[in-house]
Amino acid sequence: MKKFLRKNAWNQEGTFDNSDLFWYAKAVAEMQSRKLDDPTSWWFFAAIHGENIAGDPDSINWNTIKTPPKVPTSPLPSTNIKNQYWNQCQHQTWYFAPWHRGYLMALEIQIRAIVIELKGPDDWALPYWNYLNGEKENKIPPAFTQQFLGDGTPNPLFVTERYGPDNDGNIYIKLFKDGKPRVTQNCELKTVYTGNQNCFGGPETEFSHYGTLFPQESLETNPHNFVHNDVGGVSQGSEGIMSDPNTAALDPIFYLHHCNIDRMWASWNAKGNINPSQVEWLGGPKEIGEREFVMPLIDGKEWVYTPNDVTNLDSLDYSYDNLETKTERDITDNTSERLKKLGIPNLDHVQLTEDTMDNNEKPTELVGANQGSFEIKNAITKTTVNFSDKGLKKVSKSFLKASAEEVPDRVYLVLENVKGNINANTLEVSVNNQHVGFISLFGLRNASLGDSHGGGSGLSFSLDITNIIDELHLENDLENVSSLDVAVTPDNEILSDTKITVGRISVYREKQ
Repeated sequence: MKKFLRKNAWNQEGTFDNSDLFWYAKAVAEMQSRKLDDPTSWWFFAAIHGENIAGDPDSINWNTIKTPPKVPTSPLPSTNIKNQYWNQCQHQTWYFAPWHRGYLMALEIQIRAIVIELKGPDDWALPYWNYLNGEKENKIPPAFTQQFLGDGTPNPLFVTERYGPDNDGNIYIKLFKDGKPRVTQNCELKTVYTGNQNCFGGPETEFSHYGTLFPQESLETNPHNFVHNDVGGVSQGSEGIMSDPNTAALDPIFYLHHCNIDRMWASWNAKGNINPSQVEWLGGPKEIGEREFVMPLIDGKEWVYTPNDVTNLDSLDYSYDNLETKTERDITDNTSERLKKLGIPNLDHVQLTEDTMDNNEKPTELVGANQGSFEIKNAITKTTVNFSDKGLKKVSKSFLKASAEEVPDRVYLVLENVKGNINANTLEVSVNNQHVGFISLFGLRNASLGDSHGGGSGLSFSLDITNIIDELHLENDLENVSSLDVAVTPDNEILSDTKITVGRISVYREKQ
């Protein structure tokens, strides 16, 4: 099997001197010249990920997108074809990584065939945008920002509706906010693939076009969601097309972003981490009687695939020139380090790894919650989470009997049933005036609709606040604590016609 090498889009300074980007642009132009109902067209491929051609008022209508690109909404394929191919993307699910891998492979096949027809290199492969590689490469490659190619023809990689994280047209990934890490690769520290808390690949679900739960620092939670919103942004009340799952794949930078996400999965596996072995994952949702994953190929053929078909990069026809990833936390930030901080002895006699933190088979128990729903405003929105007497005592007791063999509880803050009519916003959350994390709302609008996968329940976000509970214990204050002060601050302006609500903020303990 011939191996195709995916390389960094910032080679040759990210300009069209990079032949990967030059031929990508040429092939994208050809795909954009084809009709919507052609399975090899740019528009058909975008609709595979998600579409809003009918004009749902709660999502960006393809008719309203500012050119370029000039997005067609007809002719439509048959209902059978739409039901087979369109609106497949997997979000908030353990299928997120494998579905998108197959999607990229199918697009890459289409692009390469066109490149060869245009007398380009027969070994062309999709480049990746490694926006986490410092303060230069976090900017969108220049090939995507110029309106015309060298021959004066329109640049098919240029998109009008990209507004950036500051909503000013400067397209970059905001890696830090006020010195705090905002977009990271810390998902690479996780050592289990699936779970509701500390996991790499997301929660176990059925077919999930829009899901409900984002575990903190999973691959999809961060960096994936943040990059979508940082590129898309908002301008004069209009979201950029990367900010909405139903329009995102219309932007050519989408595929380079997901190529980097796929590279990170390959890197995680290369570190020795293992993908799920359950038949429900290996066989995909088709295994449980749900919709199958299927992609159009060239010459009218189709490819039905499962996660098992794309799990092992060594068995596929491509590789990456570099699998290096960097994290904002040292790999030693694990259970062993936590116990040292808590002064628990006898660590030399026990083998402890990050696995102790990441065993998602352990049950969680509600130990506190605020009084109810509230709306996020431009100013800091504050609420109080009150502990139940029984719940707090259980957490305190876990410290009193803690040892190297019996690790104290981990504690999570969960923002439940977050709903809204906007995707392109980011929230910062703090507890007792200590920063605990950022939340990207990518996909929020769709998840808030009544016909969404979650039945309109919105999204929920889990944040690990174990370090704050540990500090309260070390200060001998934990037994006296009856509540936590939580503050939520929007990262960018909430417009007058925007509404974001939080159903409840709760605290859960996870027995170790």
